[in-house]
Amino acid sequence: MSRFENIFEFDNSLDGAGLRVGIVMSRFNLPVCEGLLSACVNELKRLGVADADMTIANVPGALEIPLVLQTMAQSGSFDALVALGAVIRGDTYHFEVVSNDACRAIMEVQLDTGIPIANGVLTCENDEQAEVRMQPKGSDCAQAAVEMANLQKALTQ
Repeated sequence: MSRFENIFEFDNSLDGAGLRVGIVMSRFNLPVCEGLLSACVNELKRLGVADADMTIANVPGALEIPLVLQTMAQSGSFDALVALGAVIRGDTYHFEVVSNDACRAIMEVQLDTGIPIANGVLTCENDEQAEVRMQPKGSDCAQAAVEMANLQKALTQ
């Protein structure tokens, strides 16, 4: 349904049936990343994405996520991808480098390949913030991936 008369508007669809979704998860800060993954997979299932249509790849840390996303995007095997990780501030400048470069590279892969990527790499001040955010963010990423895959398909039909 369009909000404006005589203007076509794409519908937002959270129907995951038939969509193929790849997930790349960092193992650094593993308990938080596993929480993100669990929430993401459960929400993808709730949205109708079949187990057989999900693929999970694990990488050492957030900076390794973009390369695997790029490989998956270029494979032509996925309608959407999800990046999951947790970068928690420490005592050095490393936090900023990892956070900024991982985010930039994830966005570049998405724009270069045309495959939607839901960015679930948390950037938190401490473990407590990460633990509070992991479940909602994992679920949000699943929804964003499904919605964007459906929108991309609708735009190209």
